[in-house]
Amino acid sequence: MTDDSFSAEEYWDGRYAESDRMWSGKPNPVLVREAAGLQPGRALDLGCGEGADAIWLAGQGWQVTAVDISRLALERAAAHAAAEGVADRIDWQQHDLAASFPDGAFDLVSAQFLHSPVEMPREKILRNAATAVAPGGVLLIEGHGGFPAWEHNHHPDLHFPTPDEVIDDLGLQDGQWEVLLSEEHERIQNDPDGRPTTRIDNTVKARRLPA
Repeated sequence: MTDDSFSAEEYWDGRYAESDRMWSGKPNPVLVREAAGLQPGRALDLGCGEGADAIWLAGQGWQVTAVDISRLALERAAAHAAAEGVADRIDWQQHDLAASFPDGAFDLVSAQFLHSPVEMPREKILRNAATAVAPGGVLLIEGHGGFPAWEHNHHPDLHFPTPDEVIDDLGLQDGQWEVLLSEEHERIQNDPDGRPTTRIDNTVKARRLPA
């Protein structure tokens, strides 16, 4: 685990400060696949990082609220959005989701790989995410099923839930939700030396039924 003397915000700002770009700049493939057929409306991107998912959604016509704990990540994301010509469609907000959550109801709430080696109440955050879904809207959660093959310094307190565990933790009310997708799947990810390895991820997609 990381040093407890660092806050989550300090930890993530430090991670982003280590390089000019931490992520690929491409939207998550599962988001692209699962959101492509949805009618654009209001979207909430939780843990937006450097903004690739939010920028893709904005380019598809969504009005996006994009949230991250790191101000440095948000500054980069805003610059990328301006370069792509979609800055007017994205509201960047800094939140420590353990303590605060964006206001409003959304037609799509996306949480892509919302994991952290520093303490984070992921189950609580995802329950708040479900609450933020408007009637008829979709909740999309993508997560890792375990550590990558090259990661040997495992964090013993970090648990990667199965899709069934994610659904159970959400506490979705009977008769108000329809689970559209609950699956594990393989993904090819290059290790630090550029060699392809297989990693297990999982996807949960649920729709809040219209009132």
